[in-house]
Amino acid sequence: MQNETSPRRFPVFDGHNDTLLKLEIDAIKGTERSFFDRSERGHIDAVRAKEAGFSGGLFAMFVPSNPDQDFSKPFNPNDPVNFQEVPQKQALDFTMRMLERAEQIEAASQGGVVICRSAEENLATVEADKLAISLHIEGAEAIDTGFQALEDLYNRGLRSLGLVWSRENAFGSGVPMAFPASPDTGPGLTSAGRALVQECNRLGILLDVSHLNEKGFWDLAGITDRPIVASHSNVHAICESSRNLTGKQLDAIRESEGLVGVNFHVAFLRPDGKHQKDTPLETVADHVARLVDHLGADHVGLGSDFDGCLPPEGLSDVTGLPALFDVLRERGFDDATLEKIAYRNWISMLEKSAA
Repeated sequence: MQNETSPRRFPVFDGHNDTLLKLEIDAIKGTERSFFDRSERGHIDAVRAKEAGFSGGLFAMFVPSNPDQDFSKPFNPNDPVNFQEVPQKQALDFTMRMLERAEQIEAASQGGVVICRSAEENLATVEADKLAISLHIEGAEAIDTGFQALEDLYNRGLRSLGLVWSRENAFGSGVPMAFPASPDTGPGLTSAGRALVQECNRLGILLDVSHLNEKGFWDLAGITDRPIVASHSNVHAICESSRNLTGKQLDAIRESEGLVGVNFHVAFLRPDGKHQKDTPLETVADHVARLVDHLGADHVGLGSDFDGCLPPEGLSDVTGLPALFDVLRERGFDDATLEKIAYRNWISMLEKSAA
């Protein structure tokens, strides 16, 4: 129980996690676990989420480049096979497995987990101390260029979509995970990508520019009539990863009244770009502070990338979130700002992105 002298805690609505993929891979490997049991594997389960005040967020459905691979082997970021294109039907089949897993979690939760289809439903779920799942696609390989799959997935609850992951698809090109490097790599959106932006605007599906290269970013910015959102990206001026956002990109996000969710992956946080867990939480706070200065307090959230990244030791799983908010409070962020970063900004952005 929180006493009068304890710092105020807020529910956390997070802009990006790969928990559905993690659970699916565990099942493929024959090591399936229940989302409702506390585990030492992965970064999020229902028990640890409850302990941390993690109340939901955008749950990604990401299709690996080789879905039939041997997942017992570690991911090799230098192997081109891990960045090859995925056929649409294969991607849709794998996406549906993750969507069905989310539906199974909701059905088994006895009302404790809700797949939310509106900002109002997300807010009501968070404030009722339940877990809100807002379904997101990371990399639109599952979407056909006639957009029938997009309609079908929308009807099943899809409310957020990133056009690309760090590979090329029918809609555009993603950035490599390179350091030091510019996000200006490759061509912009294809004609199908431009049409997908318009179709998402029509349906009210939030568009995510994380992983999108710079030319694609500017193409999207010139087409969309909604705020520009980067669900899990950081500041290029601090960490010169191609996955991070330049000052000009941040200017465009500010002008669109969009949002950036801070990514916890150490190689996107550290000024040296190294994959080292001994990264202090103050480095995460550096990105939060720079984004608040650049965008304003209403346009910054969290986009942890839990279950899809190597986070700092102090954020080794979701239970580290309270420690991060303690660091932000020590940096001078007041409760009103922390509440926005924790969940209100994301709820507001889902509302602004809806039809």
